[in-house]
Amino acid sequence: MSLRKRLTLLYTSILVGVLLVFGTLVYVLLTVAVLDQVDSRLSTESREIIDRLRITSSGQFDPRSISGYQPTENLLIQVWDMDRNLQVTRPVGLLEPLDNNGLAIGQSFYSTKIVSNNRVRVLSLPLETSRGPAGVLQVGLSLNLLDVLQRSLIGILIMLALILMLVVGWSTWILTGQALAPLETMTEVATRITEADDLSRRIPMSTSSSGEVDKLVRVFNETLERLENLFNTQRRFTADVSHELRTPLTVIKGEVGLMRLTQSIDEESITNIEREVDRLTRLVGDLLLLSQAESGRLMLEMTEVELDTILLEVFQQARTLAGDKLTVDLAEIDQVQIIGDRDRLKQLLLNLAANAIQYTPTGKTVTLGLRLGEDQVELFVRDTGPGISQVDLPHIFDRFYRAEKSRTRSSSSGYGLGLSIADWIVKKHNGRIEVESKEGEGTVFTVRLPLKQPAKLK
Repeated sequence: MSLRKRLTLLYTSILVGVLLVFGTLVYVLLTVAVLDQVDSRLSTESREIIDRLRITSSGQFDPRSISGYQPTENLLIQVWDMDRNLQVTRPVGLLEPLDNNGLAIGQSFYSTKIVSNNRVRVLSLPLETSRGPAGVLQVGLSLNLLDVLQRSLIGILIMLALILMLVVGWSTWILTGQALAPLETMTEVATRITEADDLSRRIPMSTSSSGEVDKLVRVFNETLERLENLFNTQRRFTADVSHELRTPLTVIKGEVGLMRLTQSIDEESITNIEREVDRLTRLVGDLLLLSQAESGRLMLEMTEVELDTILLEVFQQARTLAGDKLTVDLAEIDQVQIIGDRDRLKQLLLNLAANAIQYTPTGKTVTLGLRLGEDQVELFVRDTGPGISQVDLPHIFDRFYRAEKSRTRSSSSGYGLGLSIADWIVKKHNGRIEVESKEGEGTVFTVRLPLKQPAKLK
């Protein structure tokens, strides 16, 4: 059963339940009110009759004493003596007691009985004289009016319930249809996405975006957008990995084929194979590191580290890496201790320094620095290379993204994973990494880390 039908049945059932309770309450109140009026009338009439009753010298009730009494309603009257002999009756043919139990109770007693196929309200009242108990007076009034009122009320309530059920059911069906229309659209879109593998589809938003369903539509669209980005990233990742693996494998296969053709071991071919194997090892290592980082299986060993000492180590390694190609300078350095993972922080700085050295032309300068702020520390790496275009700048932290226009790179070229790793390391230290670049002037990477770090991060 659809949600729309279930909601319609639910609201209609609730209405029926409320009407049932309300109708029962009205029915009981009406019955009690009418019976109370009937009982009050019986009590009044019985007092009037008692005032008129007379007893003869033989100890019998005199029917003539109430012969002139004319009640305002069709009142049933019976007077019984102590031996349960009927002394007075009205109408004349009423010979059976209105209530047998009332004759034996010995006190005022109200009851409802069936007399001549009619419901009658009966008051049994003991009669006493100065000499003691004399008999029982029973008076009764027909409850035909109450029966008519009860039947009419039941009919009205049933008719009202049917009308309200139709109105509420129809209204609920229309309103839930309008409210759940976006859910049906979501189902259709999800089905089309499944059938066509098209994550670019979106659910149209209604003009008023204040309801829960509209919020769900917005979240669903955001989820689709994220899924689309993830799938696109996965496709790019697969294509890039395939290309990066194909290049060194092609070189290795070519060198092996050359040695097989010449039937000799060529030292240059062996060197090329080793170089390509090293590149593959670096690629697999970086991919494994990113995979462990994203899955949460890469643990950080958070301890007190001297950031200035790490920077000095990176500075020495960067000078060795640069050789005679360019100059590596240390602009400024402060003594700083923070809580962090020493190996990952060093990897971060090495990635930034190696990147700067790789893209800085011969004879230019790469500058490293560390400055201490009030609540954070700033690490920066500045190069004087060609810079990064504004089109490429937002994507430099994406996997395998490089601003190089050609796929042909030197053997020392990276795979576009270094900055992705650096970005992850900075985020895990609750910091942020920023980049500023001007084409033709150079690029500056700035890492800002808080001085206070949590004791352990994953």
